[in-house]
Amino acid sequence: MPDAQRMRRGIARLLGIEPGDLGSVAAGFAMFFLLFAGYFLLRPVRETMGIAGGVKNLQWLFTGTFVATLAALPAFGWIAARVQRRRILYWVFAFFAGNLLLFALGFQARPDDAWLARGFYIWLSVFNLVAISTAWSVLADLFEAGEARRVFALMAGGASVGGLVGPLLGVLLVDSIGHPGLLALSAGLLVASASCVAVLRRIRGDRAEAGEGAARDMTVHSATRDDDASGARQPLGGSSWAGAAEVLQSPYLLGIALYVLLLASISTFLYFDQARLVQAAYPSPTDQTRIFGMLDMAVQSLAILSQVFITGRVARRLGVGALLVGVPVVMVAGFAWLAFAPTFAVLALVMIARRSGEYAFVRPGREMLYTPLAPHAKYKAKNFNDTVVYRGADAVSGWVKTGVDVLAQHPAAAMVLGAVVAAVWGWTGRGLARRYRALTE
Repeated sequence: MPDAQRMRRGIARLLGIEPGDLGSVAAGFAMFFLLFAGYFLLRPVRETMGIAGGVKNLQWLFTGTFVATLAALPAFGWIAARVQRRRILYWVFAFFAGNLLLFALGFQARPDDAWLARGFYIWLSVFNLVAISTAWSVLADLFEAGEARRVFALMAGGASVGGLVGPLLGVLLVDSIGHPGLLALSAGLLVASASCVAVLRRIRGDRAEAGEGAARDMTVHSATRDDDASGARQPLGGSSWAGAAEVLQSPYLLGIALYVLLLASISTFLYFDQARLVQAAYPSPTDQTRIFGMLDMAVQSLAILSQVFITGRVARRLGVGALLVGVPVVMVAGFAWLAFAPTFAVLALVMIARRSGEYAFVRPGREMLYTPLAPHAKYKAKNFNDTVVYRGADAVSGWVKTGVDVLAQHPAAAMVLGAVVAAVWGWTGRGLARRYRALTE
């Protein structure tokens, strides 16, 4: 027994956490591993479907995704208002797993249907944000701000490992089981991820039930007490659109919305050039799926090393601001490089830096911003920011990117605009970090 205790303390010291955190970290890590393995198993399929629908139509796919996200928001709000808070994730994941099985049947019957491909592209883009946002809502609900700075990055490491394993599975299995088989496998991984959430809640002992009444509601101008004594076993209540109203009433949540909007705009600018250059270099759909999978594996390999050994220590010593500002600064330099050398090799390096930095630093920092808030903000307002704001920015920036390319007739113009957006993104992160410190202190 003493040997086991010494081992636990040694592992905790290596990871920079408390020995009592190990069980929670393991469950959260497994939850994200299974969720992201299932998603990244399908991400290369989505990129292939996007190209099958026509690279020139990407802005329409982004617009369709935004419309679908608007339709999904009241559905999520309805679930959150009526289902026990502790069961929201189970309902969401079960719904998406059923959708995956239906798409698998559709691709089996009509593998070359362009409209089915476009529908799957849009559906997966909505699933990505809603499912991941809901998983992070659970963590923000169960952990205090100080705990989050210790454990969130390590749990997010499960996302990076899953993001590494998922593309590898896709590359290895796409020839033998095809796209329908990949979708069915992803549905099974999603169900397994939900089971890890149940384990995590048992480990935490439903802390929210006992202590959430003391949580301060920082989403309104005056601090109010959350007096929902029945806790996690009761629905959140309110309207289906309450999250949108809450964001509009809170300067802090509006700041997070702006940060998300700028992040999505940066991602879209790079994504459009990625699709164009990959189509030119790899005309075969199977080769496209493989190259997207290889890029994903490079991103996740870099992200997992940062999450395990760097992110948590940076968060504790330098604060959330370092997580929110570092990647935007790198992107300013990356866009400047692309303006002078718009090649696939340079783009691949910048994409890897942006995406690995987002997973390792930006996403944990962004999720920590919600920990001082009340439960309804952690689910409803957060879901609005993570879905409608993100996909709305996708749609708008997609048309902006297309317009700049047409008017300027040179890719450097869009890259210069991207550098400016990245600079504003970093400035917004700096302001949010100051507000977060004020709330947690």
